[in-house]
Amino acid sequence: MKDLYQILGTSRTASDAEIKSAYRKLAKKYHPDLNPDDKAIEQKFKEVSQAYGILGNAEKKQQYDRGEIDASGQQQNPFHSGYTQQGHPRSGAAGQGGGGGFDFGQEMDIGDIFSDLFGGRRQGPRGAGAGARGGVPKRKGSDVKYECSVNFVEAAAGAKKRINLADGKTLNVTIPPGTDNKQVLRLKNQGLPGKGGAPNGDALVEIKIEAHPMFTRKGYDVHLDVPITLMEAVEGTTLTVPTVTGKVKVKVPADSNTGTTLRLKGKGIDDIKGHNRGDQLIRLMVTLPKETDKELRDFLRNWAKSKDYDPRKDTGIFD
Repeated sequence: MKDLYQILGTSRTASDAEIKSAYRKLAKKYHPDLNPDDKAIEQKFKEVSQAYGILGNAEKKQQYDRGEIDASGQQQNPFHSGYTQQGHPRSGAAGQGGGGGFDFGQEMDIGDIFSDLFGGRRQGPRGAGAGARGGVPKRKGSDVKYECSVNFVEAAAGAKKRINLADGKTLNVTIPPGTDNKQVLRLKNQGLPGKGGAPNGDALVEIKIEAHPMFTRKGYDVHLDVPITLMEAVEGTTLTVPTVTGKVKVKVPADSNTGTTLRLKGKGIDDIKGHNRGDQLIRLMVTLPKETDKELRDFLRNWAKSKDYDPRKDTGIFD
């Protein structure tokens, strides 16, 4: 029969903390949820769980170290029998409860360890000791996390995407209109297989929205800066501008200035529940040519000489 310390990969002088740490690593490595339908791995999980069932219990560890019980928890010393003179099981005897004397007991809470290992999903002593009594526990499969990248317009208007699952299969994912960055979509029963007839876990798909060169999102509104010429700002014009649902025409009124904002009702992002739709806000940006010629400079210089125009005059903070 194998030595329990060798099973956990520790020395006989290992501290309680070292034994617990070794078990945690092995339990996570060999847990059936992470290795579905692998009998060899499942057997290894039972082995390390049984080893920790003894070495993780101070009293049983001392009995094992003194040779009073073997690796399965059975009594070895006839003078330390697990029975009274009347033939009844002695209270706390290692052989009590069947299963070759292997019992996690109340002294060490295996559930706390599994709560740490698997994100708060607590499994009590029966669940952690799966196979110790020969049964398969009923346990829902673990959830699996994925990421899916979409562009700005796909997230705003909705799209279909395909992702690769952990088992090598692919899955079509519907991105609802109005999906926001880092939003998580839950796909029921697309995670790891359940045990004992329990349902599969879920696939949790986190949406990553790529930055757009022109659009920005604020709530359900889309913001867009549109450059216009000096002439367009003074006389007004009609422009064709992009939206998340396609191009539209918009009228720029005369005497528009940098910062003037035009609102396109209903051209923003859908409420993900389909109740409302945001607007698109167009901010006009009066933009001069990269290089102005002498004719334009002379015109503006002569115009300024005859006009009392100071855009900072009425602000009250530049006096």
